[in-house]
Amino acid sequence: MKRRKNLSVKEEKFFLAAKAIKESIIRNQSIEDGGSNCPIIVEGINDIKCLRILGFTGIIETINKGWDRSRIIAYFYEKYGSELAVDGLPRIILLMDWDRTGDILQESFNNRLSSMDMKVDQTLRNVLSKQLRSECRTVESISSIESLLEILSLI
Repeated sequence: MKRRKNLSVKEEKFFLAAKAIKESIIRNQSIEDGGSNCPIIVEGINDIKCLRILGFTGIIETINKGWDRSRIIAYFYEKYGSELAVDGLPRIILLMDWDRTGDILQESFNNRLSSMDMKVDQTLRNVLSKQLRSECRTVESISSIESLLEILSLI
């Protein structure tokens, strides 16, 4: 990918992260609001708070419901099924932290959902983990990066 003119390396990282966030915000919106009604699955309540600050308005689910993994996977399957979203992309956006624990959770949930023929969108996590690794390692800390918030508001 070519570097954008007049952007520092850090600014370009923030731009790419903001672009991925914006695309996921749109996919997360209800169909009535022009989105694809794609739920985002995160680790906990602080992740939900952060995503709301970033502008997500659609369904956000947590894996931290006090249930074992088998029950939560069954819940996601019953609630969202295995069909693709209206935009033809995977219906569920899986966004765990990109620390050691988050890596384990992401792989586990992706494997278990995929084994039930549920397509999982990992694009947002892949972009954020690559572009923001030196700034933060958790979803809940994204909203504290002022430069990223400024770029996100301009896109």
